[in-house]
Amino acid sequence: MNEELAARIRLCAEIAGSGDELSRLTSIPRRTLEYYLTGQRELKVARCVEIAKAVGVDVGWLATGEGDRVKGLAAQAPADDKYAYVPLYDARCSAGHGSWSDGAKVLTMLAFTAYSLRKQGLDPAKLSAIRVDGDSMEGLLSDGDTVMIDHARNVLEGEAIYVIRLDDHLYAKRLQRQFDGSIQIISENKAYRDMVVPKEQLNDLEIIGRVVWAGGWI
Repeated sequence: MNEELAARIRLCAEIAGSGDELSRLTSIPRRTLEYYLTGQRELKVARCVEIAKAVGVDVGWLATGEGDRVKGLAAQAPADDKYAYVPLYDARCSAGHGSWSDGAKVLTMLAFTAYSLRKQGLDPAKLSAIRVDGDSMEGLLSDGDTVMIDHARNVLEGEAIYVIRLDDHLYAKRLQRQFDGSIQIISENKAYRDMVVPKEQLNDLEIIGRVVWAGGWI
């Protein structure tokens, strides 16, 4: 298998969040997938279709490198009630006013089984995904990790990881409500100091939604 095809498969693994996640989405054994990722084994047509469908890329692009990687959202999300598709936005630390996703592009659609989302009580229409920027949550989330956000849970329900907007930037942080009504913003990486938003300034803190998946349900 040529290196260009292996590189495209590695890009698909990145879109999925990891090689392990691409293996889960496609049901391709992890060891077999590793052969494809490193170019040590020829990719069969059926496997090519499985990988393309799992991460929402065009199968022709994956097989040959020609054409567009994606051909619009309709092409990315085939009519298949077995899977639900969640948009991955290019919105790492997005700045600006208005909607959190203003100006952000949809990179691709991530495929999850509809059953797994229902089991978690999630509505696909209220989900999106972004990539983590920076190392402030290292130990839990690494720079470049993909996280899925449940926008239906945009108020602080209890200590959990949320995507928030503060000072016109997006952050994935652990939030904890204090007894005085303030909210503590906690970084997993203790090289970063925690922040506290006083009760009277909570209007400055926008909770975009709760992080429910980052390579696994959390």
